[in-house]
Formats: sequence, C-alpha cells, structure tokens
Amino acid sequence: MSRRFTPKVVTANALIEGDVVWLTEDDRWTRTMSEAELIDDEAHAEIRLLDAQRQADVVVGAYLADARAGEDGPEPTHFREAFRTRGPSNYAHGKQVEA
Repeated sequence: MSRRFTPKVVTANALIEGDVVWLTEDDRWTRTMSEAELIDDEAHAEIRLLDAQRQADVVVGAYLADARAGEDGPEPTHFREAFRTRGPSNYAHGKQVEA
C-alpha cells in the first residue's frame, strides 16, 4: 500500500551563489521558503520538479521537500529543511548576517 501524499515544495541550490532556493507559483526562484509554492497534488509536484530540473543553468540538485502551510506560507516539516532555511553554518554570512 502506498503512502498518502503530503504537501511539498520544490527546492534546490542556486547555481552561481550556492544559496538554497525555492520555486514560487509564478516560476521564480526565491531565497525565502515562505514565498514558495506549496503543492498538495502529487502529479503537479512531479511536473514542477521536472520544470525545475530543466533549469540546469540556474539551479542544481532540485528535489521535493516536505512542507506544511504556516501563517506566512510554507514551513519545513523536517529538521534538514529547517536547517537549510537558516543558511550556511560554517560562519556568519548570507542570511545569518541579516538576522
């Protein structure tokens, strides 16, 4: 028996900067997870992932990540994705400098 589909977001890393990015409903890549498209249909999620994987000149390593609806948009459900929203951990730069 297959597992029930849970909501997802499409995520990847920006090719040039390496930043974590999420795909928005209007086909932009954003560095803020809350702006990502929350996908609750498995077939639509697979299509969006294929769209992302075709953008090899913009992003690398695109995949579907579990997410849930939050007050301000999608939120991570797994510690790995929560960790990715905070930016690099080796020293303060990028998102950590802004915080």
